Amino acid sequence: VQLQASGGGLVQAGGSLRLSCVASGRTFSNYNMGWFRQAPGKERDFVAGISRTAGTTYYADAVKGRFTISKDNAKSTVYLQLNSLKPEDTAEYYCAADRSLRSRVVETRDEYDYWGQGTQVTVSS
Repeated sequence: VQLQASGGGLVQAGGSLRLSCVASGRTFSNYNMGWFRQAPGKERDFVAGISRTAGTTYYADAVKGRFTISKDNAKSTVYLQLNSLKPEDTAEYYCAADRSLRSRVVETRDEYDYWGQGTQVTVSS
């Protein structure tokens, strides 16, 4: 599986962006999907996750209420809508796929099997 992330950019504080991650292959509907982010000099942290059927979502406390993850299995795409952006949201954002068929979304990056390249989000104050 290959994941291709896009949609990053430079935005002012309070603005919005929508990130997309398109997956190759025919088993996208079997994957729980996640978004992570990594700021310079920091660890790659969990941001949001969504279950295979898109029935369950989970968010890091720092983004809850501002970011929304969604999944379109027909398009093999997972989205992350970023609203009310803050300078501290500045980071490289990565999408990832969990092929384990587990029923719950996990936030541990080691549990994800496939990773896309990052897309940079920069929020100016």
